This record gives sequence, C-alpha cells and structure tokens, in this order.
Amino acid sequence: MKQELLQLKNLRTSFRIGDEYYAAVDDVSLTVNKNEVLAVVGESGCGKSALAFSVMGLHTRAKIEGNILFKDHDLAHASPGTMNRLRGKDLGMIFQDPLTALNPLMIIGDQIGEVIYLHNKTLSQANRKKKVLELLDKVGIPRPEHTYNQYPHELSGGMRQRVVIAIAIANDPELLIADEPTTALDATIQSQILDLITRLKKDMHAGIILITHDLGVVAEMADRVAVMYAGEIVEIADVMTLFGRPLHPYTRSLLNSVPNAEKDQDELHVIQGIVPSLKNLPREGCRFKDRIPWLDESAHEENPQMHEVTPGHFVRCTCYKHFHFPKERKEEKHHGIS
Repeated sequence: MKQELLQLKNLRTSFRIGDEYYAAVDDVSLTVNKNEVLAVVGESGCGKSALAFSVMGLHTRAKIEGNILFKDHDLAHASPGTMNRLRGKDLGMIFQDPLTALNPLMIIGDQIGEVIYLHNKTLSQANRKKKVLELLDKVGIPRPEHTYNQYPHELSGGMRQRVVIAIAIANDPELLIADEPTTALDATIQSQILDLITRLKKDMHAGIILITHDLGVVAEMADRVAVMYAGEIVEIADVMTLFGRPLHPYTRSLLNSVPNAEKDQDELHVIQGIVPSLKNLPREGCRFKDRIPWLDESAHEENPQMHEVTPGHFVRCTCYKHFHFPKERKEEKHHGIS
C-alpha cells in the first residue's frame, strides 16, 4: 500500500523580469510516496531545480502559487519559522555543487554538527560528535576522525558530495531531494554515490525526488519518472513503462538521443532548437510544437491537458498520437509505438 508523502497541486513558481512575472514552474501537480524514488528529468532550463527549490522554500524573490502539501503543512504558504523547523529535519536536500554548498571557513565536523544541533539542542556535544562520526562512516568516508577536522577544499569532489549527503540525512528526513547529485563526478564515484542514495532509501524508507538529466541514472534508480519541459510536466509513468513505451514527443526524443549499442544508427538523433527562455516561452498551445515543426498543427490541442493513457501513465497533449521521427520511422518500432 503506497503512502503519500508529498503532494503538489497546481504549483506555479514565477520570477519577476522587468514589470512582469514569468512562470518557471507552471501548473505542476505531482505526488511522492514514502519509500519511492520519483525522478524529474528534462533538459537544462526546464524548471527542475526551480521545482526542487520551491518545495524546500529556498526561493527568496519568487511568487509561489498553488499548494505543496507535506504532512500537516502547505509549504507554498508556510512561514519562515515553519520552514526552518522542517528543513534539515523532515526535509533534506543534496545540492548539485558540494563545494558551493559547504562553508569554506568551517571544518566538516562543525558543519554536520550544526544541522544536528539546530534540531536537537538537548544532545550533548560529545554525543553530537559521536553522531557526526557515525554519519561520516555511513556515507562511506574511510577515516571519519580525520575528515571531521578537515576543510571542504581539502577533500575531493566525491568526498565533498558524501559530506553534503551526510548533512542532508543527519536528522533522518522523511523527504530527500537530490538535485543532480552526481554532476561533475567521474563514472566510478558517480556509481558509488548512486549506490549510497539507493541504500539510504532502503534504510530510511524516505521519499526521494531525484532531479537529473541523466537517463541512465533514472533507469537505474527511479520507481516513477516525471518528464518536464518548459515548466510543465509532459509525461509521467513508472520507470518500466516510460522506457518501454514512451509517448510524448519530447520523451521519445530524449530517449532517442541517448547512445545505444543495440541500435543500428549512423548518427545520434538531435532535438531541434532549444528550451525557450522564460520571456519567450509560449503560454498557449503545446510548448514543444516549435521543435517538431514537421507535425501538423491539428495534431496539437489548443489547451493541452494531461491524459491517462493507461493506469498511472499520463501524457500531455494529443500530439503523441501523431508523432513520428522524420526519416527515422524505424525508431517507432524500437519504442513499441504503432
């Protein structure tokens, strides 16, 4: 039985440019369950990190509309005091750049100890240090006592990322957001970090939102996948369904752009164009239609809605029924689309 942990209802996060507000996250509705990894994927600039920061209440100059329901709170309208009590305790976040996430003037032990102290002031200093050492050991740092007294610049990228994870899980949060947790790490360290996050999910039974553009990471870790484009969710399904039978043209284009040794192709598929900027983003009709100009205008809905194609598999706009790759019809067979 799935236990719902987080629910986003028509979330809209807008930023002011000049005299107007433009939505970077536009009418997003999602749920995250306990003991589940929900991956949010898409190109850079699609609104993935803006979504994560909205949940954590880290936007200082954004206009937040809609609802972010977590336990007995609506995080979209919670007071700063409430968010301070929840962040670091019930809500944890792994940031994508550990060097900028850590304070360069504080030793590692004090940085992890600080988040423990803020939510458990009755714990003695000795017990707090003991817990920090246990956390460093838990995230796979070989010499916790030595690392405790080091500064961030003295550690490798992989070690710093482990420290950021230790801070995120210090108080056993119920919801963990991992924002591109393996960016700029080499393949070996990336694999270790992903194994660590997977193990933490099993140990903590937490709900995890995994923000990434790496579809290999998604295939390995996710239970469900939400595909995001230009601020909107365009498709959502369990990971097996999404990889086995992707429907939205954007999802299919993303998957077709991934190198695959089993596919007989001379060159990689390239998605035309780029993600539009906030000011130039089309607010009516299908937002992806300009990047698939060979598809007839009538294939798109005037006001695209999410359609439940099969139980739990939702896709935005009717254009998925008509989409094909130009000069690449064989890819439809590969993806099981007729």
